[in-house]
Amino acid sequence: MLNKVILIGRLTRDPELRMLGNGTPVTRFTVAVDRPFTNAQGTREADFVDCVAWRKLGEIVANNLTKGRLIAVEGRLQIRSYDAQDGSRRKAAEVVADSVQFLDSKTKAPVPAGQVSHDDPFLSPDTDMPDDLPF
Repeated sequence: MLNKVILIGRLTRDPELRMLGNGTPVTRFTVAVDRPFTNAQGTREADFVDCVAWRKLGEIVANNLTKGRLIAVEGRLQIRSYDAQDGSRRKAAEVVADSVQFLDSKTKAPVPAGQVSHDDPFLSPDTDMPDDLPF
């Protein structure tokens, strides 16, 4: 059996750190992941994936990441049930993070999709980029 999820996307808001009653830190965050295709209107949609990081990893995420940061999350999919305030039984899907990698620098502003950062060490500022790149 295998339950492994790998996501690359941007944080939709600042991570939320909480301490459980026994002192265990837990951080919740949501990652916006672009779909690999465009819709009928020609725009790219995104999925918003809820994630949770426990203990030291949760503290690191909460203390070092903010809304808009590009990250990679590796973990497992968890489906849990809970009782809603109205008494109904609900399910929630989330990724329990085993590792989180920071893919951009917090001092650099994110580069919008389709644009090239001139801070990229592999491109000089005067590099001409063709309009019909295959990727």
